[in-house]
Amino acid sequence: MTEQLTEEQIAEFKEAFSLFDKDGDGCITTKELGTVMRSLGQNPTEAELQDMINEVDADQNGTIDFPEFLNLMARKMKKSSSEALDCPEIIDITDAPYLYCVYC
Repeated sequence: MTEQLTEEQIAEFKEAFSLFDKDGDGCITTKELGTVMRSLGQNPTEAELQDMINEVDADQNGTIDFPEFLNLMARKMKKSSSEALDCPEIIDITDAPYLYCVYC
């Protein structure tokens, strides 16, 4: 799944992850996940955060390592882009070379 990410995206995710890995052990706590996600421009609800945590923290140890976080972000980005493409309210503006979605 992470092969869909660019090197620039991976570097951005690594930087955000590292900011919250206070002791440098390669893990962040699940409580910090929301803060990391928000720093990357995502705005998950508490329920969405809990779902993400449940997906990633399979061993329920309360920490998320970078590969787990990267997989989570790749899935989140793929979902966001597919939701935009599935938007039923896309309007073609003939003057512009792109589409607008009134809900996105």
